[in-house]
Amino acid sequence: MSYVIFKVKSAEAGKINTIIQDDTVGRQSIVIRDAHSLDIKEDVSYLKIEGSPEGLKRAEELAKELGMKKLPEKKAQKIHEKIKEQEDAAATGMGMIFD
Repeated sequence: MSYVIFKVKSAEAGKINTIIQDDTVGRQSIVIRDAHSLDIKEDVSYLKIEGSPEGLKRAEELAKELGMKKLPEKKAQKIHEKIKEQEDAAATGMGMIFD
């Protein structure tokens, strides 16, 4: 499945709600992470949208209208990997609870 990641300044976090309330975008898989939670020293949040080509296209259109920055592919891959590591660690922790 394809994804796109946007970088949003913390002061402009309300834009995230605007984009995810769109009917098409809202049906995609959405992950929001604060940069600090990913050990990145910036005052931003990352919005990852994963889903259909139509959903990603609509997200990119809205993001452009709102002035949100789409991450270049290389940077997006790094953020994607950090989010995946975080999710895997959480899943492992949950597994230990039920052992």
